[in-house]
Amino acid sequence: MTERRILLVRHAKADRPDGVSDVDRPLTARGHADAGAVGAWLAHREYRPDLVICSPSKRTRQTWHGIALGMADAAGDDAPSPEVDYRGEVYEGDDSDLLDLIQGIDDAVGTVMIIGHNPSVSDASELLDPENGGDLRTSGIAVHGYEGPWDECGAGDAPLLETHTARG
Repeated sequence: MTERRILLVRHAKADRPDGVSDVDRPLTARGHADAGAVGAWLAHREYRPDLVICSPSKRTRQTWHGIALGMADAAGDDAPSPEVDYRGEVYEGDDSDLLDLIQGIDDAVGTVMIIGHNPSVSDASELLDPENGGDLRTSGIAVHGYEGPWDECGAGDAPLLETHTARG
């Protein structure tokens, strides 16, 4: 079986404006630049998601938009856009909720990207690779490899291949 990829991304740097609810917090100017840098980094390594599972918060949606633009600019081609699924579990859940989402992925998907928040994204990285996974900073990416059907992906089954913290 071909090795699959799990791209865990912590959202880019977000602002904390007065009177704005947590779910509606926008990215800062640096956050927008960093999200584009995430996309460029992914494109240069040919990590193209077939599916993006994203928290519905404003900062994660803006992070995805920046990543998509950064990938397109860096790749210089018209690759098809991945399916994007906005899921409340990514905003409200923990690492086990993220693992449940991974286990529910269709086996036709080769690479999934999950864009979320800490601590769940960092904890999911550690759950997938207890010895090497872990703490992601804003705009941080953990790339995990996995072989097998998605519904069998469990704790310790997806070794960490590399990490990167993008700065635009």
